[in-house]
Amino acid sequence: MRLLILGTGGMANQHARNFSAIEGVSVVGGVDVVPDRLAAFCAEHGIERSFATLEEALAWGEFDAVANVTPDRIHHPTTLQAIAAGKHVFCEKPLATDAAKAMEMTEAIEASGKVGMVNLTYRNSPALQKGRALVLSGELGPVRHVEASYLQSWLVAKAWGDWQTESKWLWRLSKKHGSNGTLGDIGIHIVDFTAYGAGLDIARVSGRLKTFDKAPGNRIGEYDLDANDSFTMNVAFETGAVGVIHATRMAAGHLDELLLRIFCQKGALEINYNTGVSTLRVCRGDDLDTATWREVPLDPVETNYQRFVAAVRAGKAQEPTFRRAATIQKVLDLAQESDRSGRDEAVG
Repeated sequence: MRLLILGTGGMANQHARNFSAIEGVSVVGGVDVVPDRLAAFCAEHGIERSFATLEEALAWGEFDAVANVTPDRIHHPTTLQAIAAGKHVFCEKPLATDAAKAMEMTEAIEASGKVGMVNLTYRNSPALQKGRALVLSGELGPVRHVEASYLQSWLVAKAWGDWQTESKWLWRLSKKHGSNGTLGDIGIHIVDFTAYGAGLDIARVSGRLKTFDKAPGNRIGEYDLDANDSFTMNVAFETGAVGVIHATRMAAGHLDELLLRIFCQKGALEINYNTGVSTLRVCRGDDLDTATWREVPLDPVETNYQRFVAAVRAGKAQEPTFRRAATIQKVLDLAQESDRSGRDEAVG
């Protein structure tokens, strides 16, 4: 399988390393509008061909699939171009900046017969996969209540760099640069983490978004700092279960942590992903009376990169698909609408 990487910023390095490590996969080209960044990326990963535009790469055409690692607002037009050229697409999240665009991309890839998948990276968590299997087994009984959070601290600490001086962070705070803020950037992760882990679909949502003052005039250079920094979301699932989901970039002391608690009729589980480390704890059976939690051993799972390659070889998409990402995007869009209207919004 010959792969083109479109966009060579920070996350593209993960794509290059993970795909190159899979037997039979070759990263044959890179595309970026910033020449120095493109040259450095291709040199680091031993990529022979480089292109200033996707059009140039498609004119060459000697590749089977595209890993789309461009900024959020660029996913839609570039993915449609790749699909029209007959390429499989592995797209970074979010699939698009709104559900309408995401569904257009979904319908295009499904009509093409090519494989389209989205890199919802926390699907790679062994704790999430095993926890979901336990819920779906029915051993814990029906889900009643769900609690989930995604906590980052890069707006109050410099563990990942200085957001006030680095454009790779500043664009994530600016609507005109294509960002939907915390809701759009990591909201898609925690909503998918929650619904997938619980094995449930969200039926209704009530959202609240907040943008905090972070600089004089809430502006740094060309960047208006107007995208949301925190959100909270009350949800109702189709089964009647309820839940609370929230995320922020101002969680001091938390670098990159997703926490999901699922409370069922006959027990409960807690899935934690903290800066690359997964754990799963369960309370069930006789332990319910003493509120004793026990850690569950985990097994390795395939990554999204491996699943995408297997899907291309089989000619059939695996989860997470474009349609899944479009469904989650609809929940995020309705959370924004709820924040504006002050009403609950139905997802159906």
